[in-house]
Amino acid sequence: MNERTLRVLEFDKIVSKVEDLAASSLGKELASELTPVAEYDKVHMLLKETSDAESLILRKGSPPLGGVHDIRSCLKRVELNAILNPGELLKVAEVLGACRNLKNYARDDKGNLENDNIAENLIMSLSTNRNIEDKIKYAIISDDEIADNASQTLKNIRKKIRTHQESIKDKLNEILRSSRYQKYMQEAVVTIRGDRYVIPVKQEYRNDVPGLVHDMSSSGATIFIEPMAVVNTNNNIKQLKIKEAAEIERILAELTLDVAGILDELISNVSLLSRIDFIFAKAKLSLQYNCVCPRLNNNKKIRIVKGRHPLLEQETVVPIDLWIGDEFNTLVITGPNTGGKTVTLKTVGLFTLMTQAGLNIPAGDGTEMGIYNKVFADIGDEQSIEQSLSTFSSHMSNIVNILRYADDRSLVLFDELGAGTDPTEGAALAMAILDRLKKIGAVAIATTHYSELKIYAISTEYVENACCEFDVETLRPTYRLLIGVPGKSNAFAISKRLGLSDNIISQAKELLTKEDIKFEDMLMSIEKNRQDTEKERINAEVYKNEIEKLKNELEEQKRALESQKKKLILESKQEARYILLRAREEADEILKEMRKRQEISKTASSNKEAEELRTKLKSSIDDIESSLSEAMMPRESLVKPPDNLKPGDSVVIVSLNKMGTVVTPPDKNGEAIIQAGIIKINVHVTNLKLVDEQKQVISKIGSGKIGVSKSMNIKNEIDLRGMSLDEATMDVSKYLDDVSLAGLKEVTLIHGKGTGTLRSGLQQYLKSNPHVASFRTGKFGEGDSGVTIVEIK
Repeated sequence: MNERTLRVLEFDKIVSKVEDLAASSLGKELASELTPVAEYDKVHMLLKETSDAESLILRKGSPPLGGVHDIRSCLKRVELNAILNPGELLKVAEVLGACRNLKNYARDDKGNLENDNIAENLIMSLSTNRNIEDKIKYAIISDDEIADNASQTLKNIRKKIRTHQESIKDKLNEILRSSRYQKYMQEAVVTIRGDRYVIPVKQEYRNDVPGLVHDMSSSGATIFIEPMAVVNTNNNIKQLKIKEAAEIERILAELTLDVAGILDELISNVSLLSRIDFIFAKAKLSLQYNCVCPRLNNNKKIRIVKGRHPLLEQETVVPIDLWIGDEFNTLVITGPNTGGKTVTLKTVGLFTLMTQAGLNIPAGDGTEMGIYNKVFADIGDEQSIEQSLSTFSSHMSNIVNILRYADDRSLVLFDELGAGTDPTEGAALAMAILDRLKKIGAVAIATTHYSELKIYAISTEYVENACCEFDVETLRPTYRLLIGVPGKSNAFAISKRLGLSDNIISQAKELLTKEDIKFEDMLMSIEKNRQDTEKERINAEVYKNEIEKLKNELEEQKRALESQKKKLILESKQEARYILLRAREEADEILKEMRKRQEISKTASSNKEAEELRTKLKSSIDDIESSLSEAMMPRESLVKPPDNLKPGDSVVIVSLNKMGTVVTPPDKNGEAIIQAGIIKINVHVTNLKLVDEQKQVISKIGSGKIGVSKSMNIKNEIDLRGMSLDEATMDVSKYLDDVSLAGLKEVTLIHGKGTGTLRSGLQQYLKSNPHVASFRTGKFGEGDSGVTIVEIK
């Protein structure tokens, strides 16, 4: 890309932002080399890696990039067979830890990966070695300290050193506390000089304390003496220190050898980490500026939707919509100074550079960017004092260079094209330059104040007008870009608002040519029509939003009614279920009575009759249950509603034939909340009767009191041991009915092992029971052959 273009479009400031967001010097170094590319496939890949990293951050948070160091110089020293110092080894360990943390971050909770996520694939390409990482961290505490446990030898040496040091301190403290030597001491402290333990002695008593002199204070008043009593011990410490240094050197050499064993992996890791850090820095920039990944095309089309210049304050910048490269390849933008023309140019140019550098851009969905081989920009005052060039000469020199190198894959941006010289000549030059670029197929955007260029854009094929809107009432630009509308000169209107007399303005208008007046009137008419259209569009949008709101409210009401309907049906079915459970309880009582009679008679005919009656009763109950699953209990016998219902009143819910208590009296819609058993339901007042008024009805239809069947709390096993086959069969039949009603899926029949007769008979019965899906003999730990496991349908 053209260096001058990168400078005037301030691409370097975007690069600096990416550098700041990188977590390591490796990432910052790669960010500093960021530059646009012109190959479509490469741009697509660069954008995808940015979006993939952004997706990871949104799903999992920022990546753990702590511990990423530039260890290239350390690895180079390893290649040269040098021994790494503790600080260098710690950095290697931290890099290995960073690789391990990143790989854990990339995996999801199930350890899966997105196969096409570039950022994840780069992370999973990192090499880890937990053994070497832990070995280094176990042996090295800090940049200048090796742990005692780095080796057993080092631990023993340091233990001996500490023992000798304690011995010396004890001897010296004994001397300091001695009444014989106290008057000789400058201070009663033990200190160190040249790795030797010494005591401070007054200068005048230096000969009274036998020992070696190691130092003297700056004033000469204190002599630091190593007493002869500790000389040998200090010598031993010195020798141990030498052994300690040798052992540390051996440990560092061993750890360096371990690093050399994974040198290739570490070199690869450094390269991968720098790229990973850089990619996530691009993703963080995208999130910070609420960017989107633009669609790419290879036919030079640009469509920016709500684009915001990234170097302006994001809360106050006015988004622009701009398109070019489809119906027209040249765009002429007019408007007042400080109206946003230059910002528009820079936004288009900077968006192009950012896209081709693999950066997402701060715009809305639907934004599309073309790929250009070259981007040229002539923006700003390039006056050169050294070369004695005027502003016009400087611009023209740059334009000549642009025209020399521009081709059909170029984007060219001109700010105030033709300015700085005679307006007539400048306008003519500007039109000729734009014509030249149009012929070679380049995409060009130019800003200008010349009316001639507005006419040129109107009358020339593949050239379009645009303007930066200006509010004459407030004398302020709105910074909105309007494509297809030429900008109107506002000099007279602005002058009048600022107080210039009408006579002067009238005289100025008379000096305009008829063609100028007609053209300005045309622009005024276009602008008025546009404003009227915009007002109508806004009104239509308001009406549309109101209609949409009403539609949503109606749909919400419909959903609420449907929900209420389903709720009422569910409550009614629940009440009917309770009735069914009571009927089953009564059936159980009948069966018990029949069993007693069977025990008395013990005849085959009684068994047959009992079985037929049980089957008929069960079939009848099943029919009732089936009908309840299809429809709720019909509401009948609605009666005259009671007056003045109040909380605590006892009532009968007529349609359910159930007693309840009033919790909340009827509201304006006639709905009351009734506590019926364990549930609360909404019931209309026309479906209620006070208990005192309905004694006769209650006597006919029953008490209305429904108990909760014990099958709701049924156990998942039944003990049949000691029963005859007939008794067990009857109990199992009732038990399976209750189990099915309670919704259990698996139960256990405990029949014992014995002779096996009871087990065989029960299993033969289970084959014909309609509730049984399958059954099997128990396994080891379940009761073996003493139980049968039954799976319920």
